[in-house]
Amino acid sequence: MTAPGRQHVRLEGVANRGSPPCDVSSKARRGAVSRARGSVRATDVADVQYRGDIIAGALMVPESRVVADLLLRHVSAAEWQDAIVTQNVLKSRRRKMATRVARLIRGRLETMDTALVKMVRDGKGTVATHATLAAAVKHSRLLGDFLLLIVGEQYRQFGQRLSNKLWDDYLDECMERDRTMPQWSESTRGRLRSSVFQSLAQAGYIENTRTLKLQTVHVSEQVLHYLRAHHEDYVLQCIQVAP
Repeated sequence: MTAPGRQHVRLEGVANRGSPPCDVSSKARRGAVSRARGSVRATDVADVQYRGDIIAGALMVPESRVVADLLLRHVSAAEWQDAIVTQNVLKSRRRKMATRVARLIRGRLETMDTALVKMVRDGKGTVATHATLAAAVKHSRLLGDFLLLIVGEQYRQFGQRLSNKLWDDYLDECMERDRTMPQWSESTRGRLRSSVFQSLAQAGYIENTRTLKLQTVHVSEQVLHYLRAHHEDYVLQCIQVAP
């Protein structure tokens, strides 16, 4: 990630169902990989790499609004440092954590253009949440592919809820797709799962992180319009998995 102070945001546009629970098999999911990615551009699926930086937090919409404002105001490196560390605008209990969270959120937002960053900063409710989700999905293949391959397949198979086992199996399959993926410890795998499941709960795909019950999601049309206009095919597929 480039050092703070440089402008990265491009300025182009300055349910619960009644059927019994069902865990989709690993074999079925492997078949789903090619089906789910069939219409995604080749450049979006080449050189898949799974990183664990999402461990720093889930969607963090309030914090994302703050970082979006800093980016849109083109703050200098010194102003960035002052806001994150000295003023503690993210209200973190530790300086190191504030820096880590700010770096993660900035990395997410810098994958998108100014129009979506403005939705994060100024959008109400669902708009801001789904705009933040879109940026998080584009930034984290670990989150995006879980939505696309696992959550999507559960919806298609009329599964009622997610499970910890689905997550564990998914990480094992990720290692087959990305031979450079780290051998995460059990505690790290659990913390990654927590961040991903919290993200899904905050975006409305699951009822909460206790029941993990799947719900129908109506993604913000404003966010969908942005993604279509910018040909974000992979992100669109990921966030539109719910019926």
